[in-house]
Amino acid sequence: MRILPILALAGMAATPAAAAELSVTLEIPRLDVAEYHRPYVAIWVERPDQKAAGTLAVWYDLDMRNNEGEKWLKDIRQWWRRAGRELRMPVDGVSGATRAPGRHTQAFDAAKGPLSELPPGTYNLVVEAVREVGGREMLRLPFQWPPASAQTATAQGSSELGAVTLNLRP
Repeated sequence: MRILPILALAGMAATPAAAAELSVTLEIPRLDVAEYHRPYVAIWVERPDQKAAGTLAVWYDLDMRNNEGEKWLKDIRQWWRRAGRELRMPVDGVSGATRAPGRHTQAFDAAKGPLSELPPGTYNLVVEAVREVGGREMLRLPFQWPPASAQTATAQGSSELGAVTLNLRP
């Protein structure tokens, strides 16, 4: 697992005190169903009032003709209502292909993206998954930004998501 440094928060110089590390590991369970489709997944940061502070990742079907995979992004309902409808897909560094069942770790470079503009405070990392001919699930993991000490938050899904772990280090 590679964790990328988070530099420059709110215009602060890149110093060891201002650097932090953030990574998310999520499990997509293998389901024993007649018709399996990989889930669409959105990972974003929200404020305590549940307004989106920034989208970190969106996994969807990139291989459909005429970009039809984008049409189904609205099925990731909570993300779509809070942040998705404002984005024009694909977004470099944010959008990517759906993932197969298994564990997936993704590190986020906050030097370029929504984390670089995140003011200090309390937030939730939100992971939402939806699957065609399947279900929908959303998990929230609270965290403090920037981290004063190492933080780990975990949540366990029950259907479309397995274990989700957020790791933050100062």
